[in-house]
Amino acid sequence: MSAAAEMSVGAAAAGSQQPARARRAPYVVITPARNEAEFIEHTLRSMVAQTVPPLRWVVVDDGSTDRTAEIVAGYAARFDFIRLVRMVRDPKRDFAKKVGAFNRGLDELHDVEFDFIGNIDADMSFGPEYFDRVLASFDHEPRLGIAGGIVYTRFTDTFKTYDYTSDSVGGKVQLFRRQCFNDIGGYRALPWGGIDATAEIMARMHGWTVRKTLEAPAYEHRPTGFAYGNPLQIKFFEGRRFYSLGYDPLFFALRCVSRATEYPFVLGSGVALARYAWALVRREAHALPDDVVRFLRTEQRGKLRQRLRFWAQP
Repeated sequence: MSAAAEMSVGAAAAGSQQPARARRAPYVVITPARNEAEFIEHTLRSMVAQTVPPLRWVVVDDGSTDRTAEIVAGYAARFDFIRLVRMVRDPKRDFAKKVGAFNRGLDELHDVEFDFIGNIDADMSFGPEYFDRVLASFDHEPRLGIAGGIVYTRFTDTFKTYDYTSDSVGGKVQLFRRQCFNDIGGYRALPWGGIDATAEIMARMHGWTVRKTLEAPAYEHRPTGFAYGNPLQIKFFEGRRFYSLGYDPLFFALRCVSRATEYPFVLGSGVALARYAWALVRREAHALPDDVVRFLRTEQRGKLRQRLRFWAQP
């Protein structure tokens, strides 16, 4: 799908708030935002066009130095479910600080009764029925704890996805059943990132299911790999991040091989694997408790055995 076509769809949908076509459980959304003036209007237009709008959408401006807060304030003045919160922080981007901004948004929900809570990044767009479809996926699966759409990322003037794993939901669009969110203790502030992956691991550890809603696409407008540096830097930190989460060495190595076609091609996977190996050799500390690491590695080895049995079939 081209960027121009996606923008046309978003603009056409954003003209007015449409009435809900189905009765859905109440939900709220939090969006941490920092210097997102270039992209956040995509998200704003998408949210106000939802056929099932949230009870409250809290946008936390995390010390932006551009027009992010001004743009959000303009929409908040017209739509009463939008609430803008402003924070002050140092200018350095940091994975853990996003959790601080998200938790500040939680403070604005103490007077709201809701069943689901979502995180939506400030550079996303999606169709008017996005939340209707994601909420519908919870209806017939009581142990579904986290759901969200498939994420397409912008490459020049087109959107592509490598987001094929059905039992994983990108942190940019995670929607939690409230009980699941409470069970895992919310997002954890981790120095190397991986807060979305950790949420999924903890959810499964508590007996919840994680499932992607394939019929609910979402579009990331920031070019891939440029939020925290250039693509090779991102891959370098990715290797350290997945080591810090306790990923099984063989599982991570095969993951790198399977993603060698992602940009930057081959070299990116090599950089990620090299950084993981360096952390492994140096026995660097994991960010998660030992019992969580054991659970994750047991789960990953089980997936590898399933794949080997599939390949072994005639």
